Amino acid sequence: MAFFGVPLSGLIASQDQLQSVSNNLANLDTVGYKDQTVSFSDLFAQSSLTNASNNPIETGLGVLPAQTTSDFTDGGTSATGIDTNMALTGNGFFVVQAPDGTISYTRAGDFTTNAAGYLTTPAGELVLGYAGSNGTNATSGALQPLQVGLGSVTPAVATTQFQISANLSSNSAVGATFSSSTPVYDSLGDSHVLTVNYTKTAANTWSYTVDVPTADTGAASTTVASGTLDFDSSGNLTSPTGPVSISIPTLADGASPLTLSWNLTNADGSSSITQTSLASASNAPTQNGQASGTLNGISVLADGTIEGTYSNNATSISLGQVAVATFANEQGLLRIGGNDYSQTVGSGVAAIGVAQTGGRGLITGGSVEASNVDVAAEFSKMIVAQQAYQANAKSITTFQTISQDTIQMVST
Repeated sequence: MAFFGVPLSGLIASQDQLQSVSNNLANLDTVGYKDQTVSFSDLFAQSSLTNASNNPIETGLGVLPAQTTSDFTDGGTSATGIDTNMALTGNGFFVVQAPDGTISYTRAGDFTTNAAGYLTTPAGELVLGYAGSNGTNATSGALQPLQVGLGSVTPAVATTQFQISANLSSNSAVGATFSSSTPVYDSLGDSHVLTVNYTKTAANTWSYTVDVPTADTGAASTTVASGTLDFDSSGNLTSPTGPVSISIPTLADGASPLTLSWNLTNADGSSSITQTSLASASNAPTQNGQASGTLNGISVLADGTIEGTYSNNATSISLGQVAVATFANEQGLLRIGGNDYSQTVGSGVAAIGVAQTGGRGLITGGSVEASNVDVAAEFSKMIVAQQAYQANAKSITTFQTISQDTIQMVST
């Protein structure tokens, strides 16, 4: 009989609700999982009948699932201590690419690296972003996989300029000497020590030579530059007025010739070499070269920039920046399993950029976003769904009894 369809639809609706609750509880520990709730709409028969007050007479035909909504509020941030893990707080999704090229979106930031050093999801999808080049990120370029594998090598950078901050004592006798040194690097990453030897030749005048070990050049002479430093009565360097050019044409290790600039001026325009009554002394030198090195660690900044620390230098270098996508209607996203979503007509096209811009959230490195399932709320929904199921089952039992009584009356 037709009226069995009403409680039957209720049973199906309650079953859908129980399935949703069970799925939420099953994913209580799933990284980045978002709680789901099933909502329903009533179903009415079309009728042209009206009562004496001209009000329509309608008969309910049951219930139908109207939609499944996801709760996209943030889950808790859980520290993992794994460098490649990322937790996204606020709006947005990470952008990942499957082996077949399919693009999808996820909140699960439990990333790792594959054999080639690329950042991936546990399922092997490549994490997309903006590649770093010379320490900067091309955020206006096309998305591409991010390579952050430990053990990758950064090439050596040959020194082109150096600076020594030193004071030469004005109380030194003519003929007194003082030395300061600095390491420099060639194109192969080998280090060479340049030694600057100062000799006082007269009041306010010092001669200098720049020497490098003969074993480094294979040459008979160690001196690669020489000249005179002149100071005024206040101890300021008056000559040379610009950088000193130094050339090392041959290196024993086969590296390219070194052409160096000895910078004698500080950033504020003052001289880096002075002559005062203080004792002769020099501070730590600076130079812009570096040896080759291997990547031994990464860190993730709040804007998704991945910085690498190399064995040759404590300075972090940007390896790339993770992309973050937002949607006009998050409820329109389609869950496709594996913690992934795909865009649909309902969600709109992904607006892709970087964290902390355009309303996108921020990223915490070494952490993941936990599921936002509330156990207490789920058990409450389970109780309600169970009671609804029992009530609809009771309605079916009652209709069955009425049907049997009616059939018995007809048969008698």
